[in-house]
Amino acid sequence: MSARMTSIIEIPVWLAILVGALGLLGLLDRIIGPSLRWFFRKRVNRAIDKLNDRLDLKIQPFKLTKRKVLIDRLVFDPEVMAAVEAHVEEEGVPREVAVEKIERYARETVPAFSAFAYFGFGMRLSRWVSQALYRVRIGVYDDDKLSAIDPEAAVVFVMNHRSNIDYLLVTYLASQRTSLSYAVGEWANVWGLRQVIRAMGAYFIRRKSRNPLYRRVVARYIKMAVEGGVTQAMFPEGGLTRDGKLQPAKLGLISYMCEGFEAGVSRDIVFVPVGLNYDRVIEDRILLESIAEEKQPHFNAGPLSAIKFVLRMMWMKATGRLYRFGYACVSFGTPLSLTEYAAGSDVDVEALGAELMGRVGDVVPVLPVSLVATVLLEAERALSPLELKSAVASLIAELKTNGAHLHIPRNDDDYAVDVGLRMMRMRRLIIEGDTGLKANPDEESVLSYYANAIAHLGRVSVNV
Repeated sequence: MSARMTSIIEIPVWLAILVGALGLLGLLDRIIGPSLRWFFRKRVNRAIDKLNDRLDLKIQPFKLTKRKVLIDRLVFDPEVMAAVEAHVEEEGVPREVAVEKIERYARETVPAFSAFAYFGFGMRLSRWVSQALYRVRIGVYDDDKLSAIDPEAAVVFVMNHRSNIDYLLVTYLASQRTSLSYAVGEWANVWGLRQVIRAMGAYFIRRKSRNPLYRRVVARYIKMAVEGGVTQAMFPEGGLTRDGKLQPAKLGLISYMCEGFEAGVSRDIVFVPVGLNYDRVIEDRILLESIAEEKQPHFNAGPLSAIKFVLRMMWMKATGRLYRFGYACVSFGTPLSLTEYAAGSDVDVEALGAELMGRVGDVVPVLPVSLVATVLLEAERALSPLELKSAVASLIAELKTNGAHLHIPRNDDDYAVDVGLRMMRMRRLIIEGDTGLKANPDEESVLSYYANAIAHLGRVSVNV
């Protein structure tokens, strides 16, 4: 036997440890790993089955499909591939470059839903933040009509958009019935926040993109989700209202959902109108400033800012200095079945968008600050407390006649005025003198913002 074959080779201890550790990892991955994955997958499936037992609108298999599988399905979708061929022909770029683009768009769009993240972390966070900031109330809620929705239908909650808190508030209030998949704009597509939002089942869209290849990828994902029965939530206005008024629907997402719809053949889509209102919108001054400066509102939505905000709220609550921002109210309107709406004909997307926004507007709750702001802005002089309460009572009667839905705390009109005034005093939106109460001239734009929240329900809106 050769001496070379029996000679001793010396290696550093760290290298021996590294080789041994790698070998052990390989052994675990090949032998123990599959068993562990099967064990945890079984527990996750059992937990999801329990969740589905209590949810009215179940978590559909599409939502639980692995993200990599969904991305591949989206990339190789026939309509997306057709868009690739058209792009190659029009732009003269190599096919590989176009395919690489749609793969990037697909990875950006497709969420990575985690039932644990949604119901374990997201729901609790949504509830804590909502209740820490507001006195949360449910306004109109027809349980019989909502419970009668076909469980096989794709349900879409259609909402007005007043605050970024909308996402948390509706997630919290709907969590006993279903999990929602939101379309989220570029503001949340930042590191840290992006991963959390994806795990919550949301998908990102570039609202202002006119790239036909990108739009085809997004359209196909939304249509795939609808065909898979995923419960979604959308803001047809396309962004936050900046002046407080209800905005007309932007038809992009609605048209993607309805594309190729055939009544009686396609899975039914049921739109549930949702109206939201607040006694105070945290971003109101930022939104109003963006009008004055003729630019898009900018929110510092980084994870560090969110952590600082939460810690500050916790500290204020612990020290007894946290005052909630009045009431936040959510109302649910009568569902609209697309099968019944279309009645066998092609879907008129523009008419559907107008119908949905009309239904949303009908259920926007009337809250104390909106009531008091409307009366003070219409008054030509200072009002005594008695005159103010009398004018608010007249406005309440008028709104009820118009079919509006009001949240009157304690069912007491006078107390509602007191609640509205308390919020306004805290923000110095009113001036109190010997002659009575009147709007602060320097804050009329803010008061107009809250008056405009209910202007569509019976009073002419006030210009900001």
